[in-house]
Amino acid sequence: MSKGTSPLQRLAVALVILAATASGCGDDPAPDEGSAAESASSATVEQEVEQEPESSASVDDDGEASAPEEPAASEDDPPATTAAPVEEEEGAAATASDLGPIRLGAISTLTGPASFPESHSAAQAVFDRVNAAGGIGGRTISYIVEDDGFDPALAAQAARRLDDEEGVVAMVGSASLLECAVNAGFYAEVGLYSVQGTGIDPVCFATSNISPVNTGPFFSDAVALYYASEELGAANVCFGAFDVPDFQPAYAAAVAEWAAATGKQLAYSDTTLTFDGDLTPFMLELESNGCDAAVVQANDFHYVAMMQIREAQGLDVQILGLTSGYTAAVAEQLGATGNGLVLASEFEPFTDTDSAALNDWRALMEEAGVPPTSFAQGGYLAATIMVGVLAGIDGEITRESVASALLGLEPVDTGLTGTPYAFGAGDAHGSNRAAKFVELVDGAWVVKTPEWIVVP
Repeated sequence: MSKGTSPLQRLAVALVILAATASGCGDDPAPDEGSAAESASSATVEQEVEQEPESSASVDDDGEASAPEEPAASEDDPPATTAAPVEEEEGAAATASDLGPIRLGAISTLTGPASFPESHSAAQAVFDRVNAAGGIGGRTISYIVEDDGFDPALAAQAARRLDDEEGVVAMVGSASLLECAVNAGFYAEVGLYSVQGTGIDPVCFATSNISPVNTGPFFSDAVALYYASEELGAANVCFGAFDVPDFQPAYAAAVAEWAAATGKQLAYSDTTLTFDGDLTPFMLELESNGCDAAVVQANDFHYVAMMQIREAQGLDVQILGLTSGYTAAVAEQLGATGNGLVLASEFEPFTDTDSAALNDWRALMEEAGVPPTSFAQGGYLAATIMVGVLAGIDGEITRESVASALLGLEPVDTGLTGTPYAFGAGDAHGSNRAAKFVELVDGAWVVKTPEWIVVP
């Protein structure tokens, strides 16, 4: 395994190979780490997303994958190794065949006012690679993805279908604007646990059966406010967010956490912005209230609009925001107009080409054709954690055994986050408590904080 591979990836690959070996190798020695890495080289499966009116779209992959062509070796490549094929005993093979694939589910917002397809696409790439290496204990992973269409009724239907009809053992890589709030109670009722790829609504971080891998928008608000006042030295810090009734308490909690850590108060705040409204009045209010810096919880196109307004109106206020705007598309669209836009990255900044922690993720996303975004990092990380959990289960993989493994999971040093990932028992989960910041400079994202920023 190359030294650029993250600790979490080394763990997951080792566990997969160990599980496959235990299921059928007899007394043969297990392949070494280099062989395991070569066996787990990426393969992709093209997903088919079917959408029907008044029902959620479903993606069902039975786990069959074809190995990609190996790239030509270069002088910089590590020495190639080839893992010997694992010959399973007849009894073990029959058992794996009888059990069928390991069924995992996800519910994401794929249509509606915003969409988050990268999370489940990245998770699928991880599972495809595992399947190409022989699965887990001889069983492939079947990943069923549902689209909630930003509709609570569809989100509820999707959860019940995954529970009743598909019989999934866990949820992995979901990224939805409302799915947590709709389904958290149902998951607790049926004993279904979710390693969320992108937690967005506040309930994602305040329930027993869901643990997101990302920082989330509300703690990101707090850390961005802290960065603005304590690191950038902004005297007058302001805040803006959109008028989502269920989000208002979380907005207040984020501001309160910053205030408690710094002893400071906002110079101006407006959490009544409309999703498709003109942001010019808000930007002018920031200027008239003397805001040196404003943290705004928004989507990618909102940041584009704000920076264009800032330039057109000749405003001085610095805009800070969330990882939703940290994309190559935003950088390309804004160019020099975006100079000074500072955003929080919930994971190791994906545009940092010098970071060895990103090597495996970047290579796999390129292989699978998944756009490199923070949402893709979340899906990859959620799936990789789940692979390690599944491979470490001693005995049959069921909903109950997966739940037990997640509840007993030791904190995982992921290499992609500033704090370890954790699940465990509890009524709330929010283990990712750090961010790095990136700044847009002449159409390119530049890492502004090599070290993770954490609110004390």
